[in-house]
Amino acid sequence: MAETRATADPARVVAIAESWLGTPYLHQASARGLGTDCLGLARGIWRDLHGAEPVTPPPYTCDWGESSGREVMWEAARAFLIEIPIIAAEPGALILFRMVASAPAKHCGILVLGPTDRLVLIHARETTGVTREPFTLPWRRRAVAAFLFPG
Repeated sequence: MAETRATADPARVVAIAESWLGTPYLHQASARGLGTDCLGLARGIWRDLHGAEPVTPPPYTCDWGESSGREVMWEAARAFLIEIPIIAAEPGALILFRMVASAPAKHCGILVLGPTDRLVLIHARETTGVTREPFTLPWRRRAVAAFLFPG
């Protein structure tokens, strides 16, 4: 059955994501301008859209999910966001990625339009903090799920 909940304005989601650009990487953090990881970026967008987060994530290590194989990030996204077919993902969508084909999805970012109307990913990475990066074929191959923020 298709999801029927209202979605957040994609332009607002993109504007919020862009406001996080330049935030340094900090594992388990979610503080615009001070430090965040990829999950913290998604959490910050949620707070700007809705206020308080629906749940506080438990502490997690860099290798979380790998021992159990459980799709923790995917399960959480399904609980609070609106899943859409990945082929339908447009600017404002949250994309989940498998960094290793046999491992759970452990990375996420927000699609936005770049200066040449090509899709770009805003995400937090350990080496760069929150940046824009072209949504190239290697990223597309790792993408496993797409979600919209509820309105």
